[in-house]
Amino acid sequence: MTIHREGYISLFLAILFMAALYYGLDYAFPRMVLFYKIELADLGLALGLIVFVIVLQFFRNPTVKTPYNDAHIIAPCDGKVVVIEEVEEPEYFKGKRRQVSIFMSPFNVHVNRNPITGLVRYCKYHPGLYLVAWHPKSSTENERTTVVIQHPTHGQEVLFRQIAGALARRIVYYIKEGQPVRQGAEMGFIKFGSRVDLFLPLDATINVKIGDKTTGGETHIATFNV
Repeated sequence: MTIHREGYISLFLAILFMAALYYGLDYAFPRMVLFYKIELADLGLALGLIVFVIVLQFFRNPTVKTPYNDAHIIAPCDGKVVVIEEVEEPEYFKGKRRQVSIFMSPFNVHVNRNPITGLVRYCKYHPGLYLVAWHPKSSTENERTTVVIQHPTHGQEVLFRQIAGALARRIVYYIKEGQPVRQGAEMGFIKFGSRVDLFLPLDATINVKIGDKTTGGETHIATFNV
């Protein structure tokens, strides 16, 4: 378990908040005792520590061992499966695909991972709104990044989309078009709760159901029909 690099500044700010709260209260209300001999400044320190721990757990980056398989499509993130349906994908495929959506709460690990091994055929960032992540239009109107990876062996493509939510105000991605990527490897990060949509071939076998919990880089979401 490590701390993700996207969290360094947030953790530094949390430490500053904790120190400012403690010394500010101690300066404004020196030696003010509330109850059970607990001073106001100590209570402020405890509150600051709680904030620090919350931020710390949000940016945790656990070690993941991806069970590599050419036919498997792996979960791109931790979270809960909230959508499984056949939809029209208008941006890249311009046709019908099977959509699987995973909602990430603020308590999930927010590292995003490649669902398959292959070549990045398409990668585009879209500015947009910040509707709640479960809103039906969040997939097409929110701030988002769309990535398509083509499998090197059987040539099938998977599109996945990082989508910002009401709290998520920063989408980070580390890949670009033409880059080879490995299944389960880190490709990006979304801050403070959101969702990731997968768009799969119509004949792919879905191995999860609504309400299932996923682990990024490990959970077997679907199987290619190859």
